[in-house]
Amino acid sequence: MNSELIDYLKNLLKERISFSESVRINHSKGEDAYDPIMPNAVLFPNSNEEISKILKICNKFKVPVTAYGTGTSLEGNVVGNEKGITLSLQNLNNIISINEEDFDCRVQANVTREQLNEALKDKGIFFPIDPGANAALGGMAACSASGTMAVKYGTMRTAVLGLTIIMANGDIIKTGSRAKKTSAGYNLTNLFVGSEGTLGIITEVQLRLSPIPENIMSAVCQFKDLDSAVLTAQEIIQYGVSIARIELLNKDQMEISIKYSQLENLEPLPTLFYEFHGSEVSNKESIGVVEEISKNNNGSDFKWATSTEERNKIWKARHNVYYSVKAQGEDIRVYATDVCVPISNLVECIQFAENEIQNNGLKAPMVGHVGDGNFHVTIVYDPKKENEYDYIRKFSNKLIDKALKLDGTITGEHGIGLQKKEYLLKQHPDNVPLMKQIKKTFDPNNIMNPGKVFD
Repeated sequence: MNSELIDYLKNLLKERISFSESVRINHSKGEDAYDPIMPNAVLFPNSNEEISKILKICNKFKVPVTAYGTGTSLEGNVVGNEKGITLSLQNLNNIISINEEDFDCRVQANVTREQLNEALKDKGIFFPIDPGANAALGGMAACSASGTMAVKYGTMRTAVLGLTIIMANGDIIKTGSRAKKTSAGYNLTNLFVGSEGTLGIITEVQLRLSPIPENIMSAVCQFKDLDSAVLTAQEIIQYGVSIARIELLNKDQMEISIKYSQLENLEPLPTLFYEFHGSEVSNKESIGVVEEISKNNNGSDFKWATSTEERNKIWKARHNVYYSVKAQGEDIRVYATDVCVPISNLVECIQFAENEIQNNGLKAPMVGHVGDGNFHVTIVYDPKKENEYDYIRKFSNKLIDKALKLDGTITGEHGIGLQKKEYLLKQHPDNVPLMKQIKKTFDPNNIMNPGKVFD
């Protein structure tokens, strides 16, 4: 890198700039299957103003900048740039304000969802967007994350009211407001939600919150075959049942989760995890309908988790599925991918995925936010075996083609990153040129996470 740039950054940040190999390798990738790419340096700014100064000089010397939060991304979204720097947001971890009477809050980008909910728990409110990993809220906004409770509470696109963003030229802009709706001009907030750090760096997020439900009940139901489980989820949504979560684990994933999370009294069978939020009366009504639909599809009797401890154990097992798969061997890698389709097409899409997995001899546990048509396949492979990664990419190609034929999308919540750039062109061949124009307008020197989303 340019010596003037390095001297400026050293003077600005003092000890909060690192050239150490260990620090650079720790900030070289997320939880994806990519080989790490180390940046030239890792920076640890403390404020919007410092980030503004960093971006201004990086823009001057055309040095690439990759923002890094908790590193939980799965599509190569935060893989480093060998010609650039990585900007860690770990010091931007303060909750700025909580407005409990209006059900909103403002947080810095590296506040995690668990940290926020811990601060909210005594106020009778919570943040419901729950992707599983204890991700940073800025990263969740940048990747347009969702998670297990999207069926009731929506996604980051519905939860984000406004943002603070540092642009490539160092400008600090604020979008949105605390108001629950607006018709004031272009919706720049939603433009940056899902932009994956390619347009600017999100440093603050204004969020909608929800009241903690009066009554919460969780249940597990097992099925003899995958089709019956998926059909059950589909029928529950189509019936209009008020339900907070419907999560699917296939047979392979259940077998792994039972061992990894020490789940008791469950078999390695396709399984639906249910959770109901509401009053005792409303939950009882919803549960009755869900039980009937489940039994009609040969589901087992419900196994209930009524205490907070029991519920936490169930949902921790669900959230740990990625790590449970990674724990299958020291020398393995996992390739995680997701698609999302209209709920009426979910059975067909999952059937296709399961058949392709079996026909190709892949080890690929499956988990899904089936209440909103989104499911994930985590493929286990040995990187030392020749051509194995190529087989996985062929499977991914077929799955994505199928999802698109079913009026779906190439990703429900992981984003594009490096892994799905070619697929984005399949889904939006007419849109990508416009996206590139927007990128060039906001970032003419292409310093903001270059090579991600599209080339």
